[in-house]
Amino acid sequence: MAAGISLPADLDVVALYEQLRDELRRGPSDGAGGDAGMAATRALAERFWPVTAEREVGSGPKAFAKRVLRKLMRWYVEPLAADQRIVNDSVLKLIDALSQRLDDAKAARERAERLVRELEERLARVERRERAAPGAPVTVAAQPSASAVPDYFAFESRMRGSVESVRERQRRYVDDFRGDAPVLDIGCGRGELVALLGEAGVEAQGIDADADMVAYARGDGLDVEQADAVAYLTRIDDASLGGLFMGQVVEHLPPAVLVHVFELAAAKLRPGGLLIAETINPLSPIALRNYFADLTHAQPLVPETLVLLARGAGFAQVETRFLNAPETPEGLEPRAAEILFAPLDYAIVART
Repeated sequence: MAAGISLPADLDVVALYEQLRDELRRGPSDGAGGDAGMAATRALAERFWPVTAEREVGSGPKAFAKRVLRKLMRWYVEPLAADQRIVNDSVLKLIDALSQRLDDAKAARERAERLVRELEERLARVERRERAAPGAPVTVAAQPSASAVPDYFAFESRMRGSVESVRERQRRYVDDFRGDAPVLDIGCGRGELVALLGEAGVEAQGIDADADMVAYARGDGLDVEQADAVAYLTRIDDASLGGLFMGQVVEHLPPAVLVHVFELAAAKLRPGGLLIAETINPLSPIALRNYFADLTHAQPLVPETLVLLARGAGFAQVETRFLNAPETPEGLEPRAAEILFAPLDYAIVART
């Protein structure tokens, strides 16, 4: 029995032990309720783990008799309690081992699914590259660090995530651009936002410096062109755009180019036009890992820097949105949580 509670008469701990051992041998199942069932089983085993012959006997004549009898019987009961504690301890260890195996299997499955998605995208890239203009370079990204990456498409795909994950992150911008067509997505990658805006009935096109990215997006029937941002913005008419988007682009640009792009953006947007520039938040220690993992980044940009650049370029209204906050552990002091688990990204939203 556990201290202060009675052990159910029909609880067969040995049978529970044998069942868990069999499950451990078979490995984890894919059932949706696996985690909850495992947690409930462990909680039950942990509840009855501290088996002991010692119990509170209260006070009075009966209590005195119980204390005397308990001393006389301890030599018989305590060995049984010790054996039961050993069994219960084994049950807990089996549950923990099975839980760890389940976690490992889930992690392995997630890695395998990610690799399959990446392989599918790379195969599609190869097929679409063959249909692209002959002689187009595989990588034409403007910054030298990008051209030094052997397979820029695969590198950026790993850094950005799958098409589905990028679409989900960028879906929030569709409502922002609904009244601001036509929209130009600079550094559109595989065309995730261009596709989302098209599905919402918003006229949009994209440009990207990488030939493989452009070929991939065109393979989905998207209006995407291979072009350098400065060269493209220079040749289009002033006030010809309603919206302009740069998602995870500005951190790739050298300072002089970045300033020029903001000036061109202000000139090419019509009055009241919308610019959204999203980038990694360097105020987040977790996000900095992602920043420095990418060889093609030029410099981290704190929110105040982009706000000043936008205002200096002529944007009248500028706000900052912090995005993608990581999960904060429970019990963490608020100030520490604010610093250590700051949002991973932010975007400036500016209007001319």
